[in-house]
Amino acid sequence: MVKINNSRLDYQKSFEKLIETYNSGSANVDYPYRELIEFAKKLKKEDERAIKENLTEEELSLFDKLKKPDLTEKDKKQVKQVARYLLSTLKTEKLVLDWRKKQQAMAAVKKEIENELDRGLPESYDSRIYEEKCNTVFQHIYDSYAGDSHSIYEAIA
Repeated sequence: MVKINNSRLDYQKSFEKLIETYNSGSANVDYPYRELIEFAKKLKKEDERAIKENLTEEELSLFDKLKKPDLTEKDKKQVKQVARYLLSTLKTEKLVLDWRKKQQAMAAVKKEIENELDRGLPESYDSRIYEEKCNTVFQHIYDSYAGDSHSIYEAIA
């Protein structure tokens, strides 16, 4: 879950804290058990979020990197469209075999990200946020897609 969407890192930290509490023996057994049940409910809800948002896990991961806290419903819808379109375009046109080893291919991916975010993100994204999102998305694409349709998302497909 964390591997395919690192914005879920808080869940891993919460789980590790829960295990640490249990292993320390500082609380009675009922407390960690109740906490584990609550944690499982939160995980189930998070696992269903892609369906609720009407996105694939791949799109949700990109959407999570693009969104910001104060989005209106209209802006949220617009950011979802950007995530879908950008991912589709990159996968069909830019993420070629060994794209990470070729300077020109990497530049084309970065340029496509910049163009699509500039064209599609809501006006509430100022230039500082735009730059931050461009860098975050490029790093995500670089880390997640080896090229020629190979990605970390293949395992869940």
